[in-house]
Amino acid sequence: MYKNREPWKDLEVYKGKYFSGEWPTLPELFNITTDRFPERRCFSTYEPDLFFTYKEAHTKILAVSNYLKKIGVKKGDKVAVSGKNSPEWSIAYLSIMFAGATVVPLDYQLHSEEIAALLDFSGVSILFLDEEKFDEIGRLKSNINLISLAPDKKNYILNLEDSGEIPGDLPNENDLAAILFTSGTTGNQKGVMLTQSNFVSDCFLSQGHMALSENDVFYALLPLHHSYSMLAVFIEAISVGAEIVFAKKLVVTQILKDLKIGNVTMFLAIPMLFNKMLKALMNGIKEKGIVIYGIIKFLMFISGIIKKTTGKNPGKKMFKGLLAKLSLDTNRICICGGGPLPSSTFKMFNQLGIDFVQGYGLTETSPIIALNPVEHYKEDSVGALTPHTEMKIQDPDETGSGEILVKGPMVMQGYYKNKDATDEIFTEDGWLKTGDVGYLDDENFLYLTGRKKSLIVTEGGKNVFPEEIEDHFQLFDEIEQVLVRGYVLDGKMKTEGIEALFFPNEEFQKKQFEKAGLEYNKKNIKIEFDKVIEQVNRELLPYKRISRLRVLDEAMEMTTTKKIKRFKVSAD
Repeated sequence: MYKNREPWKDLEVYKGKYFSGEWPTLPELFNITTDRFPERRCFSTYEPDLFFTYKEAHTKILAVSNYLKKIGVKKGDKVAVSGKNSPEWSIAYLSIMFAGATVVPLDYQLHSEEIAALLDFSGVSILFLDEEKFDEIGRLKSNINLISLAPDKKNYILNLEDSGEIPGDLPNENDLAAILFTSGTTGNQKGVMLTQSNFVSDCFLSQGHMALSENDVFYALLPLHHSYSMLAVFIEAISVGAEIVFAKKLVVTQILKDLKIGNVTMFLAIPMLFNKMLKALMNGIKEKGIVIYGIIKFLMFISGIIKKTTGKNPGKKMFKGLLAKLSLDTNRICICGGGPLPSSTFKMFNQLGIDFVQGYGLTETSPIIALNPVEHYKEDSVGALTPHTEMKIQDPDETGSGEILVKGPMVMQGYYKNKDATDEIFTEDGWLKTGDVGYLDDENFLYLTGRKKSLIVTEGGKNVFPEEIEDHFQLFDEIEQVLVRGYVLDGKMKTEGIEALFFPNEEFQKKQFEKAGLEYNKKNIKIEFDKVIEQVNRELLPYKRISRLRVLDEAMEMTTTKKIKRFKVSAD
C-alpha cells in the first residue's frame, strides 16, 4: 500500500510566529518563503527579460498593496486582474490579498463586454489589465479604476509610487481569497468562492503525493486565472520557494525555447499539448526508417518495464538526446491535467524516462483532489486521493462506477450570489457532487469513466460515456478536434446511437493526400475518416461503437484550457 508524505507538518515550526490558524494564508505563506529564500528567483520571464527574487517581489507587492489601500481598498473588497501570465499579473494577484481584498481573476480571452459584465456582477471597482483591452474597457467602464500590467500604458503597476506602510487588515484563513469564474464546457459561468485555507490546504495536501523543493523551476504555461495553473504552478511554487518561468504564447516553438532557457524542472500542461509533443517526436523517429523506429519502440518498452517494476529510470539517460528535442532533458516531472489523457500517452512519456503523472480535480475543489505519485503511478488512473480528501461513489453500477462525491478542506464555500446552484451541487449532508462518474480501487486510486451530463443511453440500455471513446482518437494526426455524443434513435424509448464529430487537421491531411495523389475534398476526407472510425470501432465493445460521422467545416468552440464546449455544439 502506497504511503503519502506529510509536508504540511513542516509548517508547525512557523506557527505562532508567522501565522496562528490551522493553515497560513497566502500572504503569510509568501512572508515565510521570502524570509527563507530572499535571494532565490521568484518570477521570471524572457523576451523581454524581467526577473524578481522573492525579496524584490515582496517589496513590490507591499508597495502595490499600500497603493491599493491608499485609494480606498479595504478588507473584503473585490479587485480584479485580467491579463497574460507575467510577473506583473502575479504581483497584482498577491498585492490584492496583502491589501485584505478578494481577487477576481478574469479570463483575458473573454470579450470586453463579457469582462465588463463580470466586473458589474462581482462589484469590482479596480481592475489590473493588460494592454490589449485597456482602452476598450476604459470606454465601457468609465467608473472602473484601471491599473496597467503593461509598461506602455499609464498607471503601470511597477511604476506605482510606494505610499509607505498604510494600516489595513490582512485576511484570515477563512476569508474569501478569490472568486474564480469557471470556463466549463457548458458555457454557464459560475463564480466559485475559494478561501485562503482552501488554496493553502490543497497546496500542501497535494505535496503528500509529490516532493517539491526550492530548486525546482515551474513553467507557467496555462492561464493563471484557471484554477489548475493557479494552484499547481503558482501557489505550489511559492510554497517551497521555487522559481516560476512565465510563458508568453501557447506556441510549441516558443514553449520549447522557454523550457530550455529556463532549465524548467516542473512542466504542467494539458493533454492536447502533451499529445502534440509526443506525436512530433515519434513522427521524427519514423522518418529515420522503420528499423530505427522499431528499435526505439522496443527500447522504450524495456525501459517502461524496468521503471514500473523496479523504480529505476534507465530511459532518462537512454533517451537523453530525444528528450532534448522536446527541451525536457532538464525536466524532473511532467503533470497533465485539465482533461482526459490517453493512457498510451502517459505510458510512452514514462517509457522515455520522464516522470510523467496526471491528476484530477475541479475549480470547486481548489482544484486538486487526486494525483498520481511518481513512485507509484497507474497509467489508467487520474491519481490517488490526496490526504484528508473524502470520496464516495454514489449509486455504483455493476462495474462499481457512479457519480463521484467529495468532502475535504479544499472544497469551495459555494457559488457567488447563486444560492440555487450552490444548493444543487451539494447534497444535504455536505458532499460536493462533481458531475463526474468513476470508481476507486483498493488503494484509493480514482478512475474516471465520464461526465454524468454527457451520458449516452444506447438502444440496448447500456450507458456509454463519450470521453472514453474520444480518448481513442487523440493520437490520430488527421483529426484536429473530436467530439462524441448521442443522437436520438427512438424518442419514445429514449435510446440513442453514437456519432462522432471531426474537424480535420487540414495541413496534415493535405500533405497525406498529396503523397497519395488524392484531391483534398470533402468526399476524400470522409473516406479517410470512415477508415479511422472503422479502426477505432474494432477496439471498442459492440455497444460503444460509432454509427454516424459528421465532418465539420468550422472548428468547435473551446475553453481556455482547450476543452470543447460540448453543449454549445449544434445538434443539427
